[in-house]
Amino acid sequence: MLKTILQQLKSHSPFTVFGALTGIVIMFFFRDMSHDAAYRVFYVLHPLHVALSAIVSSSMYQLHRQDRHDKRHPLWTLIAIGYVGSVGMATVSDSLIPYLCETVLDLPLREAHVGFLEEFLLVNLAAALGIAAALWRPTTRLPHSMHVFVSTWASLFHIVMALGGALAWWAYPVIFAFLFVAVWLPCCFGDIIFPLLFVGKDAVKPCCGGH
Repeated sequence: MLKTILQQLKSHSPFTVFGALTGIVIMFFFRDMSHDAAYRVFYVLHPLHVALSAIVSSSMYQLHRQDRHDKRHPLWTLIAIGYVGSVGMATVSDSLIPYLCETVLDLPLREAHVGFLEEFLLVNLAAALGIAAALWRPTTRLPHSMHVFVSTWASLFHIVMALGGALAWWAYPVIFAFLFVAVWLPCCFGDIIFPLLFVGKDAVKPCCGGH
């Protein structure tokens, strides 16, 4: 399992670097966006991230169980994996790590916007729709690729909400590093590693190929 985790983290790092670069480009053009406008964008991207992540984490569990011809996976287990793997990891990725970045940069309007508390119905509905989609047609490749970008941009607009003024040039490399970590670790864990913990040590199929 440790070998699988390290392989997945290594294989996802180039794509995550590219995603973080798109975030920096977007930040350059939207650095003067108001707090309220950035808040609205965040609450489009964050629920979308949750929905995509719920599809992938639920599908990873379901597809591996099917491949092993293991029918002993009650519905509540899949729902729990899909919910924790999406809402839990998206909160870390989109809210907590960006807030840490805002604290390091001492941004004036910093605040941890926790989606499932601030917009309870919206975020939880997004998770439910993602889990339902995985039950109907489990798939991992496209939603995982999309959610790397969506997660990056959600994290970015969480930071944009906190700017409250001009941003020094040296802050951009710091934000890039936080965007990379915010996507690379939580998203790989929620989409891949967390579901695989429940399907056995021989579950090694990657999320980005085959389904």
